[in-house]
Amino acid sequence: MVDMGGFPVRQAFPSLKAAELDPFLLLHHANVKVPTHIPTNKAGVGPHPHRGFSPVTFIFKGGVHHQDSRGNNNVIYEGGTQWMNAGMGIIHSERPPHDIHEIGGVQEIIQLWVNTPAKHKMDQPVYLPASKEEIPFVESADKLARVNIISGELNGIKGVIPTLSPVNTFTADIKEGGQFQFTIPAGHNAFVYVLGGKIKVNGKEEVLANYLSIFNNDDGGFLIEALEEAKLMIGTGEPLNEPVASHGPFVMNTQTEIMEAFKDYQLGKMGVLIES
Repeated sequence: MVDMGGFPVRQAFPSLKAAELDPFLLLHHANVKVPTHIPTNKAGVGPHPHRGFSPVTFIFKGGVHHQDSRGNNNVIYEGGTQWMNAGMGIIHSERPPHDIHEIGGVQEIIQLWVNTPAKHKMDQPVYLPASKEEIPFVESADKLARVNIISGELNGIKGVIPTLSPVNTFTADIKEGGQFQFTIPAGHNAFVYVLGGKIKVNGKEEVLANYLSIFNNDDGGFLIEALEEAKLMIGTGEPLNEPVASHGPFVMNTQTEIMEAFKDYQLGKMGVLIES
């Protein structure tokens, strides 16, 4: 577990066993009971900056209240996604929604950092929310597997979020005994993270909850079978093959660009967030 501003999270990668998986930089999984003794507008993760990548939040339980220095102020609940291209710089916060205790009091989320191609790192920031109802999905013929398509494409169905490089992100629920065959586009790196349950990959490797399976970009695809009812996060992406320089909330291509990011943040060039 690692601490993210008082928010305990599991860091699936990078870790001692799994490095960055170009273009994916980091995967955090949090499953926490929101404290009742703290106002919701003081809980969660307070204002902080980003530049040069997309921090993406997938919501599995509860909800997330996003506010940022570009004036976006939005709540997305279970089954939805908040995708933000940080671009040249933005400050945002991610708090529990005001009604979190009325809907169970639990936040389960994944935050996935998706690297941005160098040519887009200084674009204007963009906030892209998607509710559960807006996200298309596919099901297996026996209805035992459902895969939600957030970005990219699966089985001819396109996701709702546009991306700055070829990236597929899916969430999946597979009932015990269910199967689903995923096809990886040529050249993509890919991973499957198990939030709950147990799966078997390609009839061989068993993967338990809170663990990760990584595929090389020549694997072509993989078959997932649920040995127990399973909840999954799947990502595939075309490698950027660009140098990565990162420090804290900034991901650029050189250390000089990182120093410029800190300077711009300190000078207020990423805006100001006064939370409501």
